[in-house]
Amino acid sequence: MQALVDTLDPLAVAEAWVGEGRQVAIATVIETWGSAPRPVGSHLVIDGAGNFEGSVSGGCVEGAVISEAADILETGKAKILEFGVADETAWRVGLSCGGRIRVLVERVDG
Repeated sequence: MQALVDTLDPLAVAEAWVGEGRQVAIATVIETWGSAPRPVGSHLVIDGAGNFEGSVSGGCVEGAVISEAADILETGKAKILEFGVADETAWRVGLSCGGRIRVLVERVDG
């Protein structure tokens, strides 16, 4: 399993973590507008202890996604998050490039 983690591929890391019995959530960029820093299909994986690997925004909104993942791990209910300069989250998190992204966060059940 350690070889998978060494690749730093977020999906391989998620697979390894699930194999270790950890709770895991996967965040996936599902839509972008403007100059979003990560393309559709980019992943961030988060475990129940708050460890993470990957990126959905180059560091702009990862903290907010990790925070939401904790709730999703508890409830099991997937959620779509939207971030950008034109919504109410602009004062808490923002995309430095001025784009907008939608991120699906869902729990992985092993």
